[in-house]
Amino acid sequence: MKTDIEIAQEANPENVAAIAAKLGLSADDVECYGKYKAKLPLTIMERKGKEGKLVLVTAITPTPAGEGKTTTTIGLADGLKRIGKKVVVALREPSLGPVFGIKGGAAGGGYAQVIPMEDINLHFTGDFHAIGAANNLLAAMIDNHIFQGNELGIDTVVWRRCVDMNDRQLRFVRDGLGGPKDGVPRDDGYDITVASEIMAILCLATSLTDLKARLARIVVGYTKDGTPVTAGDLKAQGAMCALLKDAMKPNLVQTLEGTPAIVHGGPFANIAHGCNSVAATKTALKLGDYIITEAGFGADLGAEKFLDIKCRFAGLNPSAVVVVATVRALKMHGGLDKTELGTENLDALEKGLPNLLRHVKNMKEVFGLPAVVAVNRFPTDTDAEIELVIKKCRELGVNTVLSTVWAEGGKGGEELAKEVVRLCEEKNNFRFCYDEKLPIKDKIKAIVTKIYGGKDVAYTPEAEEEIAKLEKLGFGKTPVCMAKTQYSFSDNAKLLGAPEDFVVTVRKVKISAGAGFAVVLTGAILTMPGLPKVPAAEKIDVDKDGKITGLF
Repeated sequence: MKTDIEIAQEANPENVAAIAAKLGLSADDVECYGKYKAKLPLTIMERKGKEGKLVLVTAITPTPAGEGKTTTTIGLADGLKRIGKKVVVALREPSLGPVFGIKGGAAGGGYAQVIPMEDINLHFTGDFHAIGAANNLLAAMIDNHIFQGNELGIDTVVWRRCVDMNDRQLRFVRDGLGGPKDGVPRDDGYDITVASEIMAILCLATSLTDLKARLARIVVGYTKDGTPVTAGDLKAQGAMCALLKDAMKPNLVQTLEGTPAIVHGGPFANIAHGCNSVAATKTALKLGDYIITEAGFGADLGAEKFLDIKCRFAGLNPSAVVVVATVRALKMHGGLDKTELGTENLDALEKGLPNLLRHVKNMKEVFGLPAVVAVNRFPTDTDAEIELVIKKCRELGVNTVLSTVWAEGGKGGEELAKEVVRLCEEKNNFRFCYDEKLPIKDKIKAIVTKIYGGKDVAYTPEAEEEIAKLEKLGFGKTPVCMAKTQYSFSDNAKLLGAPEDFVVTVRKVKISAGAGFAVVLTGAILTMPGLPKVPAAEKIDVDKDGKITGLF
């Protein structure tokens, strides 16, 4: 069986100018980065005219068995193209942390990939490097300001440096230890780049003017009396915006079947808002009739934030939702070990199905959106298992479509494409989970009870104090971005399936004033991941001719 990278390397991609031409773009509309990558101008999203229909692809709570959300997103786009629709797929950029860690790349899989796969999974067009540079420039300017006399009276620094790598050693550091000429000592730490507020800002900004204004609003610290100090107070926003000028532009690439793909931005959904950029999505909406996008991890994380944060800020109105699942993953939610998934087990499947059903119910009843379940079929799935999934989804008024896009590309996504087209014509009652003007605690409880299925929220004394401070400062009337384990509806990764009557513990709340939301940290969630015992990096290599192996 061929690996993903072997399939990608055997592809015969079109020149990116030809991909742009499919979208009605001229040579002047693209800034080429070699033959197969290009930047698109921000002005495209300002063009007048009819916009396409926006379809969100999300998934059940992830398991080690895998779900294939990105693969389904790409295969669905190729399927729509095969049935004659003008389609654009809009995805996030992969972070180097997971690429070299345990998850691997994020460019799809099998015959449903975006290419050039190696470039997209590695440095791509340098967007993440620019974000890291802007983040760390601000950090340097904060510490230099303090060293040079601290005219602003900064007493507490809350801005952290970042690096796009899983490096647990940097979670907690003490810096400035060289002596009085080398800085001011303090306890500090690093975040992974995708958790930086600048990543969120880049993904929510709609222009360079908006970007600069958001950067200026970043709260970097507080004075002794609790007054916020911002990046604007340090006069840092102009230089930061200069570093991000090109990174702000969406990236154009293609699928293995030549479907246009816009890949831009990449916040994680467990520690950030988990969606590609507003600029990418709005650009795609001006260029295609159907726009297929995804949000990270399960629907309780990425989809909730896509709908409650991104759609709220950008004025987006999705037409339909695809919820991706596998029989194997549902059996894991039913209590089976990963080694036991190849044998039919209807009891385990029935115990795990409530996880899928809760996600589907949330999309339909909480957010008011038409939905379809896409089941990535494996050879070991039996007809009886598939029929059980179909039966349970039908009871919720939702159709189930089998997807074979990993093995067949767009051909394996045609039936899903037809169902998506049908759903896009259905009545749409899209609404948010909560009113952003509610107090912070009320918004958190709405998510915990309506989306997660929990019964209540508990707060540490530190979180209580931070919420009171943020509301006093006028930051209470913003959406909330939940930082929570991706492996459970709860804040306990061991509670699989669809647990009930649990309490979510909020241990910290901080404001991302530039992004425009409050980040709520629950349980043991960390903003700097670590590498596994055997990192994927150990298997990645490049030969004397520059051919990469081991990337997946």
